[in-house]
Amino acid sequence: MLLIDLDPQGNASTGMGLGHTDRANGTYALLIEDSPAADVIRPTYVPGLAILPADSDLAGAEIELVTEERREYRLRDALRNGDATSQYDYILIDCPPSLGLLTLNGLVAADAVLVPLQCEFFALEGITQIVRTIDIVRRGLNPSLYLQGIVLTMFDRRNNLSDQVAADARGFFGDRVYETVIPRNVRVSEAPSHGKPVILYDVRSPGAQAYVKLAGELLRRERRSGHVA
Repeated sequence: MLLIDLDPQGNASTGMGLGHTDRANGTYALLIEDSPAADVIRPTYVPGLAILPADSDLAGAEIELVTEERREYRLRDALRNGDATSQYDYILIDCPPSLGLLTLNGLVAADAVLVPLQCEFFALEGITQIVRTIDIVRRGLNPSLYLQGIVLTMFDRRNNLSDQVAADARGFFGDRVYETVIPRNVRVSEAPSHGKPVILYDVRSPGAQAYVKLAGELLRRERRSGHVA
């Protein structure tokens, strides 16, 4: 599996133990400097998982991409150039929360979109814009793109708002909303500061167990849809 950190904040890289000074060349070098994917992908301490980190220059890529040829296709072209990514069964792209050129590159390169939805009112408002963007990208840039699903996160059973957001999301999107819900859990919040995924930081915590369950549900959905053997 390959994890691509396309977010200038670099949270996915930090969560895998790569601090800002440890990232060297990464997604900026791939998108702007035409570095081969093989030169910027690196292994992690998790068996079977590699990462293409967000280097410090990625924050400026949004502006620099404006003048590039095929600016929406830079990530897809880079991943298809050579066989550096052919060895991976899955490639996960962590996109920025804003709908700019970096996110657009992620959507054009992807086959499917998995949307995390915080159980808060404003997050529910924003997801309709994301779905419209997916439709626009599918019509104009990536006909194979589809909404794989929506995952409810930061769910607090003590909070009526969480129940309301979950009910509204399921009422509008139906079975595209995953059954698995990720609860608010302090261990999930603590794990990135230790440079570890929560399933390595505290696998017995409710948050870690929820993510294990989510992975199982994702694979089952993919098998039913015929997207995985």
